Order: sequence, then C-alpha cells, then structure tokens
Amino acid sequence: MNWVYLLSAFAIGMAFSAQPSINGVAVRTLGTPIAAAALSVAITLATLLILLPFAGGTLRPPAIVSLPWWVVFGGLIGAAVVAGGAAIAPATGAAVFFVCLIAGQLVGSALIDQSGAFGMAVQAISWAKAAGLALVLAGVVLVRLG
Repeated sequence: MNWVYLLSAFAIGMAFSAQPSINGVAVRTLGTPIAAAALSVAITLATLLILLPFAGGTLRPPAIVSLPWWVVFGGLIGAAVVAGGAAIAPATGAAVFFVCLIAGQLVGSALIDQSGAFGMAVQAISWAKAAGLALVLAGVVLVRLG
C-alpha cells in the first residue's frame, strides 16, 4: 500500500473534521442546516468546476446519461453528510458525530465489499475484519460516554 495515499487520506480526514463545525457557524447565520449545506455544496461545486479542465474528466451529457441510475445516490449521500453534519455535530460535538459517521462508513463499506455492490470486487468479511468493526462500534460507545 502506498504511504502517500494513506497519509493523504489521513490529511483529508483531518480537514474534513472541521467541516461540520464550520457549517454549524453557517447554520447560526443562515438559519438552517439546509441553507448552510447549500452554501457549502455550492462552494464545492464551484471549486470542482474550476479543477475539472485540469483533471481531464468530462461532464458531457452523453457520458452523464450513460451512468447507472443509482449514481444519483452519491449526490444525495453527500447532501445528507453536509446537512446532517451541520445539524448533528453542534448538538453532539464533533468527536461523537465523527465516530458515529466513521462507524457507519466502515460497517457500510464492509457490507459493500461483502456483496460486491456498485461494481466493487467481492471481499469477504473475515473474522479479523468483523473483530475490527466490533472494536469500532465499541469505540462509539466509549467516545459517547467520554
């Protein structure tokens, strides 16, 4: 495994930890998590549209309409993460919000790997992976109690 990828993912995670708190400030000013999420997503979209020509991707309509119908869930999930974080993190604290978010991501990811959903290669849930997931869920309880 390339350490650059792992360190990059860690750095993105560190930056991502600030997003719900930042969006929480926007909620207080704009009035709702939906307004704060809309602003955040608009800034994200503008940034990605600026970067798109340098990345070599396409948003041509023929390519877009050829995507599987369920690709829309990526955007819906993104909206839920941004708006949910803006609404939930101020009430629970950033650590509890993220430990629950990460636990959900890991359990969901293991199920996707197990079933090969969305074109992923099938990777069985081993006893070690199941034990790791159980430890993550125990971590949710400990962070919540702490």
